[in-house]
Amino acid sequence: MAEIIPFQGILYNTEKIENISDVVTPPYDVISDKERDAFYERHPNSAVRLDKGKPAATDTDQDNPHTRAAAYFQSWLNDGILIEDADPALYLTSVKFNVADEPVTRFGLIARVRLEPFEKNIILPHETTFSKVKTERFELIKACNANFSQIFSIFSDQTNIIGLLTSCVENSAPVFDFNDDADHQHKLWRITDPSILQKVSDAFKDKKLFIADGHHRYETALNYKKWLIGKNPDFSADHPANYTMMYLCSIQDPGLVILPTHRLLTKISKETQNDFLQKAESFFDIEKHALDPADTSNPADTSNLASAQKQLDQAMTIAPGEHKFGVFFKNRQEFYVFKLKSGVMDDVFSSDIEASLKELDVIILTRLIFVKLLGFDDAMLDDHDLINFTSKKIDAISAAMTGTHDMAFILNPTTNEQVTQIAEKGLIMPRKSTYYFPKAISGQVMRSLKP
Repeated sequence: MAEIIPFQGILYNTEKIENISDVVTPPYDVISDKERDAFYERHPNSAVRLDKGKPAATDTDQDNPHTRAAAYFQSWLNDGILIEDADPALYLTSVKFNVADEPVTRFGLIARVRLEPFEKNIILPHETTFSKVKTERFELIKACNANFSQIFSIFSDQTNIIGLLTSCVENSAPVFDFNDDADHQHKLWRITDPSILQKVSDAFKDKKLFIADGHHRYETALNYKKWLIGKNPDFSADHPANYTMMYLCSIQDPGLVILPTHRLLTKISKETQNDFLQKAESFFDIEKHALDPADTSNPADTSNLASAQKQLDQAMTIAPGEHKFGVFFKNRQEFYVFKLKSGVMDDVFSSDIEASLKELDVIILTRLIFVKLLGFDDAMLDDHDLINFTSKKIDAISAAMTGTHDMAFILNPTTNEQVTQIAEKGLIMPRKSTYYFPKAISGQVMRSLKP
């Protein structure tokens, strides 16, 4: 089913870039403006200048972050900062990091993957996307005609394809070996053996791919292909835009970790907050937990936040089938744990929501809490100013305790089994339902979309 083939990757030239850690970055969607500016300052050839350019007050249609990214990209190719490989390859990567203070390693394969419309049931999404983000990504790909970061997808690796690749490189020095800002160790190997490349391509022919992270980029790739076809009636089946660049990870990999993405709300009045608590009692068993900060005059103190997180972690422990949410309100020295009452989702939504979706915390949060109790409509759910997201629990707690946001909702994580089950059924989760950790880093490999 899935067509996985090698490609001529574009990599940083290690003879000109001494420390690859200076130029690679996390994906654009998890970089704050402050972090983007720091990456700009760190190195003039940082991948952030390509994937998340800095806007200027003087920007025009002819001079903006996307056009500047295109200029950087071409200049770096001309100057040998970036070099396109002479031969097609597959790129095996590893990232070593800690989970609960224990080291784990996740392997990923970066390859060229033929684009397939979702209805063909070969490449499957699991999340809703933001229209504003897709528009921005589309303008970037039109200007640059390149993939600067890969789409993160997962697959069932019963035949141990990744094991085959790791055995091929176990005695080879990696092309890149570096630690990122989080002290995660990354390695990348280039695999060019034709027999191995063929085995990998053959192994994927009966597989489905599930998009874990990068839904906006995948939908943008489809839109870019459609746009090119409209411009060029001679668009051919072997045009590079028929493919996108993916990072493929085995569902069986012990390093495949999902974190929850917590929600932070603004524009919620005190009256609405109080009414919400009263309304929620009909659907949730609610526990109130008083915070006891060491310094009540400074709730953002590190010890206060750590204490709040410890209290929350203990209260959020769940038994199978339970659904709990941590709820913080602006400037309040307490938090609440909402435990969903039995049968509520069936009573409220009946057959309006498919049974497997009703078991997802993100559906309960979106449909029951945000829509029914807080009165959000589709436009509000798509409003970046109203709903912010973070995978860092401590940041979500801080946002409420320091008053930068009106409410914070803390979730337990979605599971890999839920992701694949939902995608297999052709169903869609709300936006930001999963946060695969760590993200697949940007800048290790790039790919041209020019014929």
